Amino acid sequence: MKTTIDLNEALFRETKRVASKRGTTMRAMIEQGLRWVLDQEAPKPFVWKHIPFKGEGLQPGQREGDWAQVRELLYPLPGAGEDEE
Repeated sequence: MKTTIDLNEALFRETKRVASKRGTTMRAMIEQGLRWVLDQEAPKPFVWKHIPFKGEGLQPGQREGDWAQVRELLYPLPGAGEDEE
């Protein structure tokens, strides 16, 4: 598709110079720049990283799906588990 754009003269000259140096066209550089700007706007899909680990699964005494127990193990209450005298 053809269109007309107004560019700052210095930007126009610099773009032509760089395009020539790279062996490309001003049109190709403008398209590349516009694609880059549009890509910055598009949300990137979240991708889970595969992080392998070694082990035999749940430890003895742990129950699958017991989130209260998981919370206690991760965030113990201050003083919990200490021997009282």
